Parts: sequence; C-alpha cells; structure tokens
Amino acid sequence: MVPEIQENVSDFIIQGLSDTPGLQLPLFVLFLIIYLFIIIGNLLIFFIILLNSDLHTPMYKFLQNLSIIDISFTTVVLPDLLHLLITKKNKISFFGCMTQMYLYLSLNGNEYFLLMIMSYDRYVAICDPLHYINRMSEKCFAWLISAANCAGFLGSVCHVVLISKLSYCHSHLINHFFCDLIPLLKLSCSDTFIIEILTYVVGTLLAGNSFLLTLISYIYIISTILKIQSTHGRQKAFSTCASHLTCVIILYMTLICLYMKPTTSYSPNRDKFFSLLCIVLVPLLNPLIYTIKNKEFLIAFNKLRQKVKSFVFPDETQID
Repeated sequence: MVPEIQENVSDFIIQGLSDTPGLQLPLFVLFLIIYLFIIIGNLLIFFIILLNSDLHTPMYKFLQNLSIIDISFTTVVLPDLLHLLITKKNKISFFGCMTQMYLYLSLNGNEYFLLMIMSYDRYVAICDPLHYINRMSEKCFAWLISAANCAGFLGSVCHVVLISKLSYCHSHLINHFFCDLIPLLKLSCSDTFIIEILTYVVGTLLAGNSFLLTLISYIYIISTILKIQSTHGRQKAFSTCASHLTCVIILYMTLICLYMKPTTSYSPNRDKFFSLLCIVLVPLLNPLIYTIKNKEFLIAFNKLRQKVKSFVFPDETQID
C-alpha cells in the first residue's frame, strides 16, 4: 500500500521520553530541578561578570555569552518537555515545530562556534601573552561574537526551509521529545537525500572546521604548556583551559553521535540519550567547571555575596 501523503501538515505529535505513566511525574520533577539549576547557575555567572569590573576581560566576556546561549538553548526544549510531562498534551503546530528546530540547531551551532573562539582566546593568552591585549581587543571581541552568531543562525536556515517543504506520511508521530532534524526526516515520504547531503556538507564545513581549529589551538597550547619549566606554572596554565576542553569534548562527541551518520542507522532511544546530554549536561556543568576552581571568579562571587548580605541585613553587617 502506498503511504498516504499530506502536503499541508497542521501539527505533529511528540512522543516524549517515556510512555510509562508512573515515570511522568518523577521525570517532570527531575527536569524541573535541572532546568532551575541551569537558569540560576548561568544567570549567576552572567551577573557576577557584569557587576565586577575586574572580570571585564575577553575570557570572562566569552563565558558571559556562553551562559546566555546555554540558558536560551535549554529554554527552547525543556519548558515544552515539562509541559508535555505534566499535561500529557503532546501536540505541536507545524510552525512551532519548525521554529523549535531552527532555534535548537542555531543555538547549538552558536555554542560550537563560541567554544572555538574561546579556544583561540586561550591560545593567544598562553602562546602569545605579550600580544594578547592587541589581538583580543574590544573590536576583535565584537567581531568574533558577531561572526559566531551569524554562522550559527544562518547555518540552519537551509535545513529548516528544505524540511518545511517536505511531504509527510499519514502518521505525524515524532519519536523524540522535541522537533529534531533526524526524526522529522524519518517521518517524511519525500526524498530526503539532498537534506542528508546538506547536513554532512554543513557539518563538515562548519562544525568540522571549528573542531579542527579548536584541535589545532590545543595542540599549540599543550605544546607551550609542556615547555614551561615549573610544575606550578604548568598547572596554572593548564587549569585555565581544562574546563573549556572538557566542554569541547562532550559537545563534539554528542554532535558526531547525533548528526554525522546516515538516517538508516537512526536509533530513537540512542538519539534521545545523546540529545539529553547535549541539552542538559553541558549547560548544567558549565557553571561548575568554569567557576569552581577559578580564584578570580570566586573572589568576585564573595564580594557580590557580601554586598547582597549587607543590603538585606544591614544591621548584622554593622555589628560585624
């Protein structure tokens, strides 16, 4: 039997994470707590950097931008997932689905490009510290951030336009917890060869090149660190880029597992797992791994905490 094709799809049905009724509430509580931690942690980073002039350096400004991307990235998916878990309403309009997919892909791309720029920043700081101020000037910083945003938001336009033109079979059940690229391709009755090729080409040109540039930066960084004579100096230099390297490894592993493969090897449960890692794990860990051993940030945090304490409890401050 020839599958029924519907040219003008009005909505899709999101399957979600689990069909087991007993898991809906525990999953809702778990992801609500995670989402709140992501929002609070990344907002804390943003405002501590904003309110402390000592942290108005390129490295911390990049981190500030990363915190905004992480908040936006998780907000594209997690609130809808929470709504689905608590209300069981799993319909999403065609326009809402395309919008969610575009924002997800764009913000995901922004994060990869920003991490690439941050690796260049660490390369200049460690390998060419005498020229750091000139090479990472305000003008250069603005140009790099603008380039990352443009590449992220423009790189996903073709995918969304082509997918929105596809015809879909009678079943509009998306076997995922949000509108992602591969699950939508699996639903289509149209030929998706061009979109798959475009995914590999864009992935190779943009994500592949950004990974290559990040890798080259770290080859030079590690080479320079190994030449430092003192053990303390090597540890200090490595500590400034270890957290960034951790995020890079996690993000690129999830990217390769999710998109750099043919749709014939698509596995819904595996893709849901890697999508969760990408959406939840990295934004949750960023506030911790970038700040927990960062002395400058901890000093700024303590200053802000004292200011808040003196504002809320002025009498106790005077007694101290």
